[in-house]
Amino acid sequence: MSTLQNKIDFAVILRVKNANPNGDPLNSNRPRTNYENFGEITDVCIKRKIRDRLVERFVKLGGKEGKAEAKGQAVFVQSDDRKIDDATSLRDRAEKHFKSVGKTLGADETVNLACAEWIDVRAFGQLFALSKKKGKKKEDGSDEEGDAGISIGIRGPVTVQSAFSLVPIDITSTQITKSVNGEDTKDGKRSSDTMGMKHRVDQGIYVFYGSMNPQLAEKTKFSEEDAEAIKEILPKLFENDESSARPAGSMEVIKVLWWKHNCKSGQHSSAKVHGSLKIQPDGNIELSKLDGFEKGKGLEIFEGF
Repeated sequence: MSTLQNKIDFAVILRVKNANPNGDPLNSNRPRTNYENFGEITDVCIKRKIRDRLVERFVKLGGKEGKAEAKGQAVFVQSDDRKIDDATSLRDRAEKHFKSVGKTLGADETVNLACAEWIDVRAFGQLFALSKKKGKKKEDGSDEEGDAGISIGIRGPVTVQSAFSLVPIDITSTQITKSVNGEDTKDGKRSSDTMGMKHRVDQGIYVFYGSMNPQLAEKTKFSEEDAEAIKEILPKLFENDESSARPAGSMEVIKVLWWKHNCKSGQHSSAKVHGSLKIQPDGNIELSKLDGFEKGKGLEIFEGF
């Protein structure tokens, strides 16, 4: 697979209706907002959803059966509820892989082997910060010498910005009650009700932007095929992502815009490309004219899934 040769910019427009797209755990899990009350979905949350869709893609390609077409398409940072292997931690996943290919955790070997195995490492990069393992106790009570541990940073070519709503959002908070016994009581009576809150965004149009850098792609061997894989899953970003806070159908991708430049450095800056997109409050779009970008020629527009 050839590494990415052309700079790519992209934008994803999405709709939220009666859902909590990204709760803030430090604020009673209320939907995130900035100081001007514009809704926010963090880049970490968005990359989590991209990784989840990549895990599903890996399974679809036959990765669990070891099919050749899935080679190099595994995902390193898997969420516990979607994990498809028996690894108990990131360290465990890394060590099991490196052990399977008969390699130790040296810096250069770690980078090369990690990028060859995991598509999210090639795309977003990864910090392998594995602490020192302690050895067994000696007879005098001191520790035997263990491994030294490693701290290796891999910088990825794919960057994703946080998503923000086009206009300030309205948040509805609902008080809920749990009226079943959580635990047995000494007197055998029902325990007292537990009160709680649920929050939702009534409705809103959000947009986030991203870019792919060919210079950094050379370092991780991020390929044209990897870029196509991400382009393929962006319209389906919220499929199989349902929860109590995000019921099925409450979040949807409206449009994906994909700008592919004709060179590594790009005809225009990412800021200029992203700024050429104007989005109306109803989700309709207007595009300023940019040299080298026309629909079907350097610019692709996809409807959401």
